[in-house]
Amino acid sequence: MNGRQTAYHIPALLNESIDGLNIRPSGVYVDVTFGGGGHSREILHRLGRDGRLLAFDQDEDAIRNVIDDPRFLFVRSNFRFLKNFLRYHGIEKVDGVLADLGVSSHHFDDAGRGFSFRFSGDLDMRMNRNARKSAADILNEYPLEKLREIFANYGELKSAYKIASSVVAFRQTKKFVTTDDLLTLLEPFAYKDREKKILAQAFQALRIEVNGEMEALTEMLSQALEVLKPGGRLSVISYHSLEDRLVKNFFKTGNFAGEVVKDFYGNWQIPFELVNRKVIVPEMEEQEVNPRSRSAKLRIAEKK
Repeated sequence: MNGRQTAYHIPALLNESIDGLNIRPSGVYVDVTFGGGGHSREILHRLGRDGRLLAFDQDEDAIRNVIDDPRFLFVRSNFRFLKNFLRYHGIEKVDGVLADLGVSSHHFDDAGRGFSFRFSGDLDMRMNRNARKSAADILNEYPLEKLREIFANYGELKSAYKIASSVVAFRQTKKFVTTDDLLTLLEPFAYKDREKKILAQAFQALRIEVNGEMEALTEMLSQALEVLKPGGRLSVISYHSLEDRLVKNFFKTGNFAGEVVKDFYGNWQIPFELVNRKVIVPEMEEQEVNPRSRSAKLRIAEKK
């Protein structure tokens, strides 16, 4: 593991993801998930004097990790606005984009943010605390069918309908406010042999909905393709099957349905060349040092 890390978050697959960018010392790169700055620091370490790095993060907590380096620019925004901010800063094309998706250790370990079922706290889950809806708002306001879709699609929970029905019944007598309220509701569905997995899936489903994660991911990937130079690299680390499926389909076909499109002459219109045909996962040594890296999957593609 590389020593250039912060206590805020231990970056997964650090060297593999940065190696995948094939960094040019004078190139322009974007880290769309700055967080604790671990990946950004490694990119800067490999850049020369004329290189440039922009880093995005919508969470105000990430500002404390901003790097004092003339080659570095921090953008406090959701990565779904990648293209707009690049244009604002006078950048048309870049040499590489890195995305380390999911939630940082900082968020999971901060009881006040409500991301983890391990702590009592407000049922919030907003990456951007200026966002309008929290997880509690969703549970208190969404109709039954919408709740079922969230738990089924984003949490891949078999009991999605029963959980959604229980939410609607629960809120008739008590509003959802804290993580404990949600845990109380989930208790009958969290079978002892799979308790942690089911709780994690339910919390994941709400977090994805609160932050519009799947929509933001598709927008960012589409824009990354636009702003990358030919030969530019896109290096993406995902942590659950929904993200990984989108990334895999996009890299292989250029769209999120995974359907290969042909032009008028029958030629495949595939915008990327896969750098790694087999997904990269952390070595056992890394998983032991950083248990949260166990679900990490890295895919790298080069724009044709």
